[in-house]
Amino acid sequence: MVVAGQDPVLVGENHETVLAFSATSYNIGHRSVYSLQIHLVLVTKYRRRVITAPMLQRLEDIFRATCQKWRCSLVEFNGEADYVHLLVSFPPDVQVSKLVNNLKTVSSRLIRKEFATEVARFYSKPVFWTGAYFVASCGGVTVEELKKYVEQQATPRL
Repeated sequence: MVVAGQDPVLVGENHETVLAFSATSYNIGHRSVYSLQIHLVLVTKYRRRVITAPMLQRLEDIFRATCQKWRCSLVEFNGEADYVHLLVSFPPDVQVSKLVNNLKTVSSRLIRKEFATEVARFYSKPVFWTGAYFVASCGGVTVEELKKYVEQQATPRL
């Protein structure tokens, strides 16, 4: 992990320079230095208020374990009776859509199995999450800061 304010980090065969913007830390991969996070919101099918406190705790455990299998980390988690919020950090080779699909599939299957009685009061079919989801990238710098940084770079002499 690289902390902002330190000297630039050199990575890769050609030792490309990676600058520390205003983000607090970066992850170091085999050939990359990165800081990738998404904010993910999953909503229960038909917005039914099915999630109980024990279910919410179990969902956190399921999401944490699933993220770990994907070499990701669950940074923050919370939710209410009809939706959950996840803040996930992930490496650059992970496809967000595949990660989200797996998080939804695994959690739905396990919750329906472990809380069968509670879930059956709301759903007669094997469903838990709506087909859609909300995802937004989030990071340590704003688009405006990145634009300013790129604009200030020296142009090569022709």
